[in-house]
Amino acid sequence: MRLLRSSRALFALLGAVLISDADVAHAQTGLATEGALFLLLPVGARSVGMGQAVVADRPGTEAVWWNPAAIGAATHREAAIHHSQSVAGTGDAVTILVPSSLLGVLALSVNIFDYGEQQSNPDASGPEEVAGTIIPRSFVYAATYATSLGSYVTAGLTYKLIQFRIDCTGPCPDINFSATTSALDLGAQFTVKKSVPLVIGVAARNIVGLNVQVNDSPQSDPIPRRLQVGVQYRYDVPPRIAPETAVRVAFDLADGIHVGNPAPRFGVDVAYRERFHVRGGYAVEASQSEAGGPSIGLGLSTGNLVFDVGRILTGLSADAGKAPTYLSLRYLF
Repeated sequence: MRLLRSSRALFALLGAVLISDADVAHAQTGLATEGALFLLLPVGARSVGMGQAVVADRPGTEAVWWNPAAIGAATHREAAIHHSQSVAGTGDAVTILVPSSLLGVLALSVNIFDYGEQQSNPDASGPEEVAGTIIPRSFVYAATYATSLGSYVTAGLTYKLIQFRIDCTGPCPDINFSATTSALDLGAQFTVKKSVPLVIGVAARNIVGLNVQVNDSPQSDPIPRRLQVGVQYRYDVPPRIAPETAVRVAFDLADGIHVGNPAPRFGVDVAYRERFHVRGGYAVEASQSEAGGPSIGLGLSTGNLVFDVGRILTGLSADAGKAPTYLSLRYLF
């Protein structure tokens, strides 16, 4: 009976995890048969505030998870943490970035998503029925390299080691398991010319990687492969209208690697003195999931610190009264 109750708790937990992520995959590809769907959850408050239209942006270490080429122009070392909170769970991505004028730019990152603890025997009521604790988490370890190719082009790649695991502490049935795979991201950015503030970006994420496998090959699923292209234009507002103010407008298209139904993403960033930022965006393709719909954001730079906050205004978390919230803290040195 204990094993039956524990199995029911585990199935309920896994169902909640897969539903929250499958919405993202279904909205972007029409299919929900992919594995490692947590790879589609957004990372970084600035990117979220811009409606995830960031493939042509240069948001610092957030770019590791969107377009590795975007760190190719970095001139300062950076240490950053990108935090997220929703009903799906809690995420924390930590990155260290080191640029070199001779060797290019290198970044090392880890992204941990915690889906929340669950009792293995939720019906335990007496001392003879002690419940264990189920801990489902996903881990992504990433190494990114990017470099400038002349004055107008940057290119980059990211290697990722991906793991989804369920651990159990205390009295537990035999439910501990993990699924591990790897993936490769490629990206490039093109500046039209120095006199025209237009950047074109393209990124292919998870294009190379083995299927997510738990036990044997028939139980494996492909990782979610995505292609995203976009442009970003910067407009400096005339001083007589709004002094020291710049507006960045971004537009992206995102789809599976076999393009068939590209979905738009829009983003706007209004910056005053490049210190205060107000952002807004919309990710059309995932408006019914945790990762899409309208979003807003704010940013503040002071000295060597950069702080950003972003929020997605629709989805399961918002319906539950807890809209997905993203916080990023970057230290430049």
